[in-house]
Amino acid sequence: MSSQTVGNGRHRVVVIGSGFGGLFGTKHLKRADVDVTLISKTSTHLFQPLLYQVATGILSVGEIAPATRLVLRKQKNAQVLMGEVTDIDLHNKTVTSRLLDKATATPFDSLIVATGAQQSYFGNDRFAIYAPGMKTIDDALELRGRILGAFEQAELATTQEERDRLLTFVIVGAGPTGVELAGQIAELSDRTLEGTFHNIDPRDARVVLIEGAGAVLGPMGPKLGGKAERRLTNMGVEIQLNAMVIDVDAFGVTVKDSDGTIRRIESACKVWSAGVQASPLGKMIAEQSDGTEIDRAGRVVVEPDLTVKGHPNVFVVGDLMSVPNVPGQAQGAIQGATYAAKQIKAGLSGQTPQERKPFKYFNKGSMATISRFSAVCQVGKLEFGGFIAWLAWLALHLYYLVGYRSRIITVIQWFVTFLGRSRGQMAATEQWVFARLALEAISTSDDQDAEQLAAALGTSTNSRVAVDKAHTDVKAG
Repeated sequence: MSSQTVGNGRHRVVVIGSGFGGLFGTKHLKRADVDVTLISKTSTHLFQPLLYQVATGILSVGEIAPATRLVLRKQKNAQVLMGEVTDIDLHNKTVTSRLLDKATATPFDSLIVATGAQQSYFGNDRFAIYAPGMKTIDDALELRGRILGAFEQAELATTQEERDRLLTFVIVGAGPTGVELAGQIAELSDRTLEGTFHNIDPRDARVVLIEGAGAVLGPMGPKLGGKAERRLTNMGVEIQLNAMVIDVDAFGVTVKDSDGTIRRIESACKVWSAGVQASPLGKMIAEQSDGTEIDRAGRVVVEPDLTVKGHPNVFVVGDLMSVPNVPGQAQGAIQGATYAAKQIKAGLSGQTPQERKPFKYFNKGSMATISRFSAVCQVGKLEFGGFIAWLAWLALHLYYLVGYRSRIITVIQWFVTFLGRSRGQMAATEQWVFARLALEAISTSDDQDAEQLAAALGTSTNSRVAVDKAHTDVKAG
């Protein structure tokens, strides 16, 4: 195992994660008398709120995921290490990360943990094979391939039953991600793909939005949720409330309604946006503290200064922290990381942990876009929707995009997409669609699971053979 050492005696800050919390925490320490090491398992800073636009062909990965090293290139006191954190030792003050077969131990004096959250399948992790979430670039690219691939396979379908299954898109979860994705799939089929196929009419696509609760965009209240529901319904999206998805397989989903009725929806392309689960590092940190707990989602119940009990130098921010009335959104991560950086700088000036003022979250509101020219917005007690809300949504997301070039290109792509019918990022490869399935096939030893995986590959003969071969090789080994 290699070790990162700094010999100048300056205060060492380790930041885990390159999302909003990690990046803003690092940048806020730019002029501090510290050495910052940012450790991330990805090489980019992902603007997660726009992932659905990558999945539906509006934006490219480069616009929403600039390389972290390039973003921090001019920050001389910051070093970027790529690797997945496998251990945090609070007592010896080290963070161990691994890149391929190389483990690296990085010492720290202060620690900011901003590892975010991952998709939660509520104990049914096998659902991820057939219904990817929307948390990573891989998820978005895979989903783009699945959406476009469903139309391509429908063009070749020989029965109406198979064509209907391929043209049915199911989104599980009616939060902002689910609403935005449902709207964009509907627009993709109605506008962009209209007239591009010979045997099918893309406008026949069925978009189903399933929500276990009784409202769309529940946290935003009945007024805005109602606006979003009406707009989606007018676009042809089929909204099913008080419906729980109890099973997902290659051919569709099984749904249980509030009256106990169990039914099937045959669908080739499914998306899961129904819940989140915090990084397992949260539990690791809590177990080493002096009694810190984690909540049901695995988030760390932090102290008022966002630290863990007994370790005033360890800050947990973003989706990994559990603070009342702070939503798991970008603003919470940014404000939490900025607060943590300020406390570290104040400590260098002689402030003790006991003198810290508690973290206070300023709610700047929440937004969700539904379709082109339509969004809903909540700022304090002010609630509004429509075109003005959509313009506010555009402006806010442009503001937080990192990089001047990214903003310019994004504006151009939005102009092309929203004012015309075309989309600039309609490329998809077979590998994007089948990589997850192939990896699962390699690891499975169950014949029934292998058959399900092969079925999930649809009409792709080459990929079906590859999965069968991988499964055979594993059993033979």
